[in-house]
Amino acid sequence: MRVVGIDPGLRNLGWGVIDAEGSRLRHVANGICRSEGDDLAVRLLSLHRQLTEILTRFAPDTAAVEQTFVNKDGAGTLKLGQARGIALLVPAQFGLAVGEYAPNRVKKTVVGVGHAQKVQIAHMVNVQLPGVQIAGPDAADALAIAICHAHHVRMPALRRVAT
Repeated sequence: MRVVGIDPGLRNLGWGVIDAEGSRLRHVANGICRSEGDDLAVRLLSLHRQLTEILTRFAPDTAAVEQTFVNKDGAGTLKLGQARGIALLVPAQFGLAVGEYAPNRVKKTVVGVGHAQKVQIAHMVNVQLPGVQIAGPDAADALAIAICHAHHVRMPALRRVAT
């Protein structure tokens, strides 16, 4: 099963592709889509085009996207939500089922604790995907989302575990 994980962001949208065969995970690719332009609509369109290219190139079987947490900056949360819409839309255009995971669930699945720091996430991604060259923190998060989804799809009982 080929999984694409997506860490939504308006400036930087992280992505990571892994193959999961039984309990084995293998890194395929990862990177960061950087939005282009000043206008919000143009930035969203650039993310859409880049993510479409990635899904066309790597042909995943399923996708996973991190859920948005609401913060004190309502305008920032709304913009992130719009980028998250692109992250959900593109896989849907490819006919993929999309799993959604809270940040704490991703961290608990990959690191073992729900409030792990970014450096801990990157370390555990390196442990679980030996030899991976991570394109940056957003790509590390996307790979963690893909790993989380691979575990939850393989073992449906994990879906019931509290975040």
